[in-house]
Amino acid sequence: MGCYQMDAYALVELWRKHKGKITGIILGLAFGWFAITYGLLKAVFVSACVVAGYYIGKHLDERVNFKEIFSRLFQER
Repeated sequence: MGCYQMDAYALVELWRKHKGKITGIILGLAFGWFAITYGLLKAVFVSACVVAGYYIGKHLDERVNFKEIFSRLFQER
Protein backbone atom coordinates (compact mmCIF):
# COMPACT_ATOMS: atom_id res chain seq x y z
CA MET A 1 0.00 0.00 0.00
CA GLY A 2 1.81 3.12 1.07
CA CYS A 3 3.81 4.56 3.89
CA TYR A 4 0.95 6.93 4.77
CA GLN A 5 -1.62 4.21 5.37
CA MET A 6 -3.09 4.35 8.88
CA ASP A 7 -5.00 1.50 10.38
CA ALA A 8 -8.00 1.90 12.68
CA TYR A 9 -5.87 1.30 15.78
CA ALA A 10 -3.56 4.19 14.89
CA LEU A 11 -6.54 6.51 14.37
CA VAL A 12 -8.04 5.49 17.72
CA GLU A 13 -4.70 6.09 19.43
CA LEU A 14 -4.37 9.48 17.73
CA TRP A 15 -7.88 10.43 18.89
CA ARG A 16 -7.24 9.18 22.43
CA LYS A 17 -4.03 11.17 22.81
CA HIS A 18 -5.15 14.37 21.08
CA LYS A 19 -8.96 14.53 21.25
CA GLY A 20 -8.97 18.02 22.79
CA LYS A 21 -6.71 19.41 20.08
CA ILE A 22 -8.62 17.68 17.29
CA THR A 23 -11.97 18.88 18.65
CA GLY A 24 -10.61 22.42 19.04
CA ILE A 25 -9.33 22.48 15.47
CA ILE A 26 -12.64 21.23 14.09
CA LEU A 27 -14.65 23.74 16.15
CA GLY A 28 -12.28 26.56 15.17
CA LEU A 29 -12.57 25.71 11.49
CA ALA A 30 -16.36 25.51 11.73
CA PHE A 31 -16.61 28.86 13.54
CA GLY A 32 -14.23 30.50 11.06
CA TRP A 33 -16.22 29.15 8.13
CA PHE A 34 -19.49 30.42 9.65
CA ALA A 35 -17.94 33.84 10.38
CA ILE A 36 -16.62 34.20 6.83
CA THR A 37 -19.75 32.87 5.15
CA TYR A 38 -22.51 34.44 7.27
CA GLY A 39 -20.84 37.18 9.31
CA LEU A 40 -19.57 37.37 12.86
CA LEU A 41 -22.89 37.96 14.64
CA LYS A 42 -24.59 35.04 12.92
CA ALA A 43 -21.59 32.83 13.70
CA VAL A 44 -21.79 33.82 17.37
CA PHE A 45 -25.54 33.08 17.36
CA VAL A 46 -24.99 29.63 15.83
CA SER A 47 -22.22 28.94 18.36
CA ALA A 48 -24.54 29.92 21.22
CA CYS A 49 -27.20 27.57 19.85
CA VAL A 50 -24.67 24.73 19.66
CA VAL A 51 -23.59 25.34 23.26
CA ALA A 52 -27.22 25.43 24.42
CA GLY A 53 -27.97 22.23 22.51
CA TYR A 54 -24.96 20.52 24.05
CA TYR A 55 -26.01 21.64 27.54
CA ILE A 56 -29.58 20.38 27.07
CA GLY A 57 -28.42 17.11 25.50
CA LYS A 58 -25.91 16.51 28.27
CA HIS A 59 -28.60 16.93 30.88
CA LEU A 60 -30.99 14.67 28.96
CA ASP A 61 -28.29 12.00 28.92
CA GLU A 62 -27.89 12.39 32.68
CA ARG A 63 -31.67 12.16 33.16
CA VAL A 64 -31.93 15.55 34.87
CA ASN A 65 -35.37 16.81 35.85
CA PHE A 66 -35.97 19.93 33.74
CA LYS A 67 -38.97 21.02 35.81
CA GLU A 68 -36.65 21.36 38.78
CA ILE A 69 -34.11 23.37 36.76
CA PHE A 70 -36.76 25.75 35.41
CA SER A 71 -38.33 26.21 38.84
CA ARG A 72 -34.91 27.17 40.25
CA LEU A 73 -34.23 29.56 37.37
CA PHE A 74 -37.59 31.31 37.40
CA GLN A 75 -38.51 31.28 41.10
CA GLU A 76 -39.45 34.54 42.76
CA ARG A 77 -36.79 35.99 44.98
